[in-house]
Amino acid sequence: MYKTNLKDFLSSNPFPEPLTQGFFYREKMRAIHNIAPEQELPQILEVGGGQSGLTALLYPQSQITNIDLNSQYAQAPCNQQKKVKFVCGDATNLPFENQSFDAVTMFDLLEHIPDDQKAVSEALRVLRPGGFLLISTPNENWRFPYYQFMQSICPNESEVMAEWGHVRRGYTLAELKTLIDLPCAKFATFINPLTVLGHDVAFSNLSHRQRRLLCKILSPLTWLSYYLHQPNSQGTETAYLWQQVN
Repeated sequence: MYKTNLKDFLSSNPFPEPLTQGFFYREKMRAIHNIAPEQELPQILEVGGGQSGLTALLYPQSQITNIDLNSQYAQAPCNQQKKVKFVCGDATNLPFENQSFDAVTMFDLLEHIPDDQKAVSEALRVLRPGGFLLISTPNENWRFPYYQFMQSICPNESEVMAEWGHVRRGYTLAELKTLIDLPCAKFATFINPLTVLGHDVAFSNLSHRQRRLLCKILSPLTWLSYYLHQPNSQGTETAYLWQQVN
């Protein structure tokens, strides 16, 4: 197997408190695993991988190049592995030759980049023929907080977007198809209208202790909704797989 099995991948969730406040990250990882191709991908470029190391966790046999604007991430444990090379650089001006990689991952990245068209063009430029582009991003259902009754305990959306460095809320599939100009091979949604409660609590204005307690109280609903969720069900974010033409 070239791709880590789902159980082991989920158990490596790097987000703190992965079964309570970090549960939304488990949802994201499951969606990414769902769309990730099961085949040999010797050279993978992770654009904006930061300090999460998701691509290396997903494809343990591949050589990973992680490029990020923040040079401090070079010291992150995930970037100290022999199979990972960290490069400080810009997604809109990749310092790599044409057709250098078998896959490019852009997890939670495009919504942060003003010139998203240039970033996509660069990703496709360095992809080999038949190579894969894996993307995760908020979709048209994303908002913060998701429910109006949560507004009393949450910061407003503009504050959250500024804190997270978002320059746009997200994309519809049609918008991404226009941006990427390739057929979408596969997609999987995550953070559905019930599990989103835990997500919004995790980023609320409550104290850490209150957030953790409330996430635990919500756990039965969160887990049930998680298990019932299907890749094409409504979610607030989506993972996509695109393939470069041969």
